[in-house]
Parts: sequence; structure tokens; C-alpha cells
Amino acid sequence: MKIRTVVLGAIAGAGALAAMAAPASAYVSCNRYGDCWHTQERYNYRPAFGVTIHDDNWRWRGSHYRWREHEGRGYWRNGLWVTF
Repeated sequence: MKIRTVVLGAIAGAGALAAMAAPASAYVSCNRYGDCWHTQERYNYRPAFGVTIHDDNWRWRGSHYRWREHEGRGYWRNGLWVTF
């Protein structure tokens, strides 16, 4: 076995491990009423929606927040999921 093959194999293996070890990109979105949910993308919400986007490691302070998860693109308004 050639040394070049071993080195290239080691580099490829290290790259694959690094890609798998990278954390998934996610965000926490909250509306002005305290409804929070996870999103995979950082959407540009209209200011009228009253949505704030935080990094996934964000933690709330206080007790007026609650988790409301939902699939797809949208936001919570008055207890209902609004899709866009």
C-alpha cells in the first residue's frame, strides 16, 4: 500500500467525521405573546408579525414563554399556526 493512499484515506475519513460532528443549525423563534418554536432556517418575518429569532442555545428568562412546535414555514398568532 502506498503512503499516498493511506494519507488521502486518513484525510477523507477525518473530513467525514468533522462533517458528522458539526451541530445542526437551528433557531428559536418567539412571538410577542410568548409562543416559541424551533426553526431550521432564519426566516425574514415581517415586523408586524412580532417575531424575534434567537440562536438555538438561547434560554428564556421568566415564565411567560411556552413551547409550541409545528412543522413547516410559518408562525404562531393567537394560538393558531399561520403558514406562509
